[in-house]
Amino acid sequence: MQIDYVVEKLEVVKLDIARADGLLARHDLMSPYVWEEQGRRHLLVRVLDNPLGPDDPTGVIYAGTSEDGLHFTMHEQPAIAPGPEASDLGGVEDPTVVTAREGALLVFYTGVDAARAQGSLLVAKGPGLDHLRKQKVLLKAPEGAGNIKEATVAQGADGRWRLFYEYAREFDGQGASRIGLALADGPEGPWESVTDPFTIRARAWDNWHLSTGPIVARPGQPPVMFYNGATADARWRIGWIAFDENYSRVVDRCVEPMLVPPPPKERAGTDIAFAASCLDDGETILLYFSLEDRVLRRAHVRRYDRS
Repeated sequence: MQIDYVVEKLEVVKLDIARADGLLARHDLMSPYVWEEQGRRHLLVRVLDNPLGPDDPTGVIYAGTSEDGLHFTMHEQPAIAPGPEASDLGGVEDPTVVTAREGALLVFYTGVDAARAQGSLLVAKGPGLDHLRKQKVLLKAPEGAGNIKEATVAQGADGRWRLFYEYAREFDGQGASRIGLALADGPEGPWESVTDPFTIRARAWDNWHLSTGPIVARPGQPPVMFYNGATADARWRIGWIAFDENYSRVVDRCVEPMLVPPPPKERAGTDIAFAASCLDDGETILLYFSLEDRVLRRAHVRRYDRS
């Protein structure tokens, strides 16, 4: 049996301005993480100034709520702000939410250091979005690698947790992104890095850069990640890859990208579509992603089985 995942509809995600200074109206928006709790949709999103000044943070994480998953009312104050520790003084990025056993929220996020030279994975924890406290650095880059970011967290059939992350490496004198993997007995670690789960493909649309995306795990089906891939000139597209029940083996992978961004509206715009999170109602997968590292969109994705 052959399977495929097809985008059937695209929608605009809008954030209502909740501040008198017009925050979000004059900022770029990235990494939309959406999840459902008690019948409402909640959002964490990376917000940064446009244009970005030399002393501006690379990101501040704001929260919002929605009834329909498309129109979010944003909280006035940040959910996670940079500093005061040096590990994230340069900016906070890429939020990912995990609900802990006691009902608390764990928010994995990228912390950019004060010098903007290194990114590492950190976690904030609390009973809700308005009461998050930064806990610790979860994972730092080993020697020879850098800028660990973009966490995706999943639990295997064996009960152990998987942490997929993007990291930076040098290949042929040129920077590249890869996807790493770490294992732990619980979502708060300690995490142990293992062999990369998959890599690039020569002469394909994902032949140079890879970055993590959200995972959908349906009963009776292989879990699938909607990952991000790019060529050396950073033309990012969204594809999919399926694993066995413990994420130890790739069982299927798309040939062509599932989602290709439209041409940028502005001459200086970037050619990027980047997946960040998804909701699944059992039939349709609602995939949240960013375009041009500026605006937010939602795609309706459906799985097709082809015998």
